[in-house]
Amino acid sequence: MSEVSKTIQPGPLATDSPGLPRFELLDKILNNKAAKFSLIMIFIIIVIGIVGPWLAPHDPTKTYYEAFLQGPSTEHLLGTDAIGRDMFSRLLYGTRVTLMVAVMAVGITLVLATLIGVVSAYLGGFVDNLLMRIMDILLALPGIILALAIVAVLGPSQTNAMIAIGISSIPSFARLIRGAALVIKSSGYVEASRSIGTPNWWIILFQMVPNISNVLIVYTTLFIGGAILDTAALGFIGLGAQPPTPEWGTMLSEGKDYLSDAWWLATFPGLAITIVVFAVNILGDALRDIFDPRTQKRK
Repeated sequence: MSEVSKTIQPGPLATDSPGLPRFELLDKILNNKAAKFSLIMIFIIIVIGIVGPWLAPHDPTKTYYEAFLQGPSTEHLLGTDAIGRDMFSRLLYGTRVTLMVAVMAVGITLVLATLIGVVSAYLGGFVDNLLMRIMDILLALPGIILALAIVAVLGPSQTNAMIAIGISSIPSFARLIRGAALVIKSSGYVEASRSIGTPNWWIILFQMVPNISNVLIVYTTLFIGGAILDTAALGFIGLGAQPPTPEWGTMLSEGKDYLSDAWWLATFPGLAITIVVFAVNILGDALRDIFDPRTQKRK
């Protein structure tokens, strides 16, 4: 996970209160202006990612030889790049690529980090010490450096970028989940289940994980923003999606040498990354406020 994404992690959430009923949660989200605004933005971005290839007016990999480094115009709404490719079409296609890499990476983090965090908290003792010391060793490296090392071993590609970003985010996520799971472990119903001989796997899957779902939702939402930044960072240095695949980080890298002559090459991909990360982080903060009963009491 990138250094930037670490700065947006929320404070600890209360995990000893029951989850919000479905319709009450929906009502709270709709009554929260920040959550509603960010959800609308994210919905629009997802729709663009899905239908973008059909909305694109040009082939994102086609070269228009008469339009090298052409500024925004009616023919090319966001201009063209150094080899005459339409920037608007590449930006639309890149939405799907960037979101897919980030979401898949967060999915890897969510599954593995939740498993490590909950198992570590529940079993305790030697297993807890072993798993957390491994996480501490990995946390000693900045997330992006760990991702770079993984990609260097696996080779630069879109798939390997997903794996690298997902693995590099596991240590911090696992420690957060472990903290939430420790609270649930000490609850009466978990102790009662253990006393009557309920299998450990059943307690973990059906009692502990569901009761930290609020924490998982909030942290996962915030980690998506960090994953998008990491995806763009790997693409920027050529270790993510490979040309000619349009990806926002790669587009930024291609435009960095033309900042004074062709400002649009780096400006529009940079704005796209900023808008998406902003929307996701606003949603994460709003969900934290909704799920945390301490916040509700202050209001």
